[in-house]
Amino acid sequence: MNRPLIQTVNLKKYFNTPRGKLHAVDNINLSINRGQTLGVVGESGCGKSTLGRVLLRLVEATGGQVLYNGEDILQYNAKQVKKMRAKMQMIFQDPYASLNPRMTVSEIIAEPIRILGTITDSRELNRKVFRLMSTVGLAGRLVNAYPHELDGGRRQRIGVARALAVDPEFIVCDEPVSALDVSIQAQILNLLMDLQDEMGLTYMFITHDLSVVRHISNNIAVMYLGQCVELCSAEELFRNPLHPYTRALLAAIPEPDLNHRMGEIIKGELTSPIAPPAGCRFANRCKHCADECLRQELSFSEVTPGHFVMCKRYSDDI
Repeated sequence: MNRPLIQTVNLKKYFNTPRGKLHAVDNINLSINRGQTLGVVGESGCGKSTLGRVLLRLVEATGGQVLYNGEDILQYNAKQVKKMRAKMQMIFQDPYASLNPRMTVSEIIAEPIRILGTITDSRELNRKVFRLMSTVGLAGRLVNAYPHELDGGRRQRIGVARALAVDPEFIVCDEPVSALDVSIQAQILNLLMDLQDEMGLTYMFITHDLSVVRHISNNIAVMYLGQCVELCSAEELFRNPLHPYTRALLAAIPEPDLNHRMGEIIKGELTSPIAPPAGCRFANRCKHCADECLRQELSFSEVTPGHFVMCKRYSDDI
C-alpha cells in the first residue's frame, strides 16, 4: 500500500486562556492518500480550521507530528518551511477578506510565485498568471481588476488560482464555498474536482455542510470539541453512521419533503473545551450516556475495517 501523503500522529493545539488551556485540536490521528480528499466536518468551534492551519504550520502545534511524505514538517527549520510552502497551500473561507484589496488579480496570483522565487522572468510570470486564470475560469480581461470589482465566485476563483500558482501537491480547502450562493458553490466544487483529476491534487476539505462534503470526499472525519469522533469512507458514513453526534448531524440535513420529520434535536450543555474533563465530550448532550462515559478516557476504535469511532458503545473497554 502506498504511504499516505499527509498523516498526523497525536496532533495537538492548545491555546492559553485566563481560565486554562483551550483544547482546539486534541490527539488527532488522520491520513490522506495521494490524489484523494479527506472531508472534515463539525459544528462551528470544533477545531476544523485550526486543524487545517496547524497542518500547514500557519499555526504552530502544541504537540504530535505532521508527516508529509513520511517527514515530520513540525521539525523543519525556516528554510525548509519556505520550501514546503510550494507543496502545501490553502484556500481560505472568505473570498474577500483573504485577498489584498490594493492588489490586482494578476498581482494576487503572482504574489506566491514572487515570494518563493519559482519564476523570475517577468514575461514567463505573466504567461503563468494568464494560464492559471484560464484554468480556473477567469476571463483575461479581469487581469487588472481589483477584488471589490468582482463577485464572490470570481473572488474565490482567484483564491484557487493563487493556491495553484506554486504547483502544490496538497491543498487545505477551508470552507471555500460556504460564503457563496448555491449555484456558485456547485461551480467551485466542480472546478476543484476537475483540478484534482487533472493535476493529481490531494485535498483536506473543511466544511460544516454534509451535503457538500459527501459530493467531494473519499473519506470523512467528524470533529467535536477538538477531537475526531468518527472516521470512515464517505459512503460508509452516510450508510452506517455510528457516533450519536454524527447521526445528529445527518438528521439535521434539510430534506425537500413536507412530510419529512427532522430527527431528534441535540439537547444539553456543551462541555467546555478549556481543560475538558476525562470521558466523552459529547456526554452531556447524548441520550445514550452512561456512568463510564463520564469517567473513562475514550479510545478511537476500529469497529469495522476502515471505520473508526470514539464512543463507549463501540469501545473494546466495555
